Amino acid sequence: MAQFSKATFRAAITAVTLAAPLAMAGATAQAQQAGGRPPAAVTVETLHPQSLTLTSTLPGRVRAVAEAEVRPQVNGIITERLFKEGSMVEEGQVLYRIDPTTYEAALAQAEASLTSAQAQLRAAERDFARVQELADRGINSQQAMDDATSARDIAQAQVKMAEAALRTAQIELDHTEIRARLSGLVGLSEVSQGALVTASQATALTTIRKLDTVHVDVTQSAAELLAWRRGAGDIGEGTDAEVALTLADGSQFPHTGLLTAAEPHVDEQTGVVVLRIEFPNDDMLLLPGMYVQVEMPTAPVDNVFLVPQEAVTRDRRGNPQTLVVTAENSVEQRSLTVLQDRGADWVVTEGLSDGDRVIVAGLQSASPGATVAPQERAADGDSASE
Repeated sequence: MAQFSKATFRAAITAVTLAAPLAMAGATAQAQQAGGRPPAAVTVETLHPQSLTLTSTLPGRVRAVAEAEVRPQVNGIITERLFKEGSMVEEGQVLYRIDPTTYEAALAQAEASLTSAQAQLRAAERDFARVQELADRGINSQQAMDDATSARDIAQAQVKMAEAALRTAQIELDHTEIRARLSGLVGLSEVSQGALVTASQATALTTIRKLDTVHVDVTQSAAELLAWRRGAGDIGEGTDAEVALTLADGSQFPHTGLLTAAEPHVDEQTGVVVLRIEFPNDDMLLLPGMYVQVEMPTAPVDNVFLVPQEAVTRDRRGNPQTLVVTAENSVEQRSLTVLQDRGADWVVTEGLSDGDRVIVAGLQSASPGATVAPQERAADGDSASE
């Protein structure tokens, strides 16, 4: 009976010894669940002040630098079209031919009229010479001299009239070949072979546009234009400010443009001014009538911060704010003063200091006053590994 009691005592001691670590582990787990959670991981970006030029996004339309509508200058039937639609044409190149038969006949008639007038002039000049000789001898009367002089002058005028008629006939015959008045890209033809056309008709046969360089006309409010001209960064009068352009599909045009002119007139209904920007267009990517947007430089600013848009939230009143991680890794809320957006960032003038770390990811796990475990965001936008 004594041995059984000793064995029982030893078993009890062993059970207590094994249960103690388990109880301690359970107590530690309960303590962690109660308030010992590790700090939340957040991604931050360190900001530094910089100088940049503010921009304004303006809508615009592409315009050809030069445009020529091709119209006939004589009446007739189109016999040939000598260009490929949508191709490049050179100044002076023949685009259409009109049936020249009538104009060739008119030219021959004008040549004959000139020959006749020249013959009449020679006869009048001979008569004048004979009368002049007789008058010098005192044989002829003054009336005869006056008549001979008048006949010669009339003959000379008739020759000039015939020469003018000949030039007119030649011009009209030349106009039966309709030529390009501008080097550029030719559009679609509005007429075909066999069509009747008339001089200076309302409908153009086709249109030629010079597109190796294009204009983009944008509208700018008069108030912003005044701010430009009053500020140090005046735009539009002899400056070399480069202007970026965004295409209709959202892509960036590979070339920058220069502001070349501003319409000296404000639209009374809209209160805007038209600005003209010139862009190189060697690849013919920009076409007339295309809708685009330009980033117009407005004014330079110093000591501003580019804050990623994902780091900025707004309070109930719509005021911008952000969360900053302090040197002690605690979260601090800051109110911001935002000038404008710039790509994927906000341009901030007040509310931040040099070296501040703003939270760009993990905002749901961070709140003002909390302690966090910050990770710096890498240059490519991913979180850097610790």
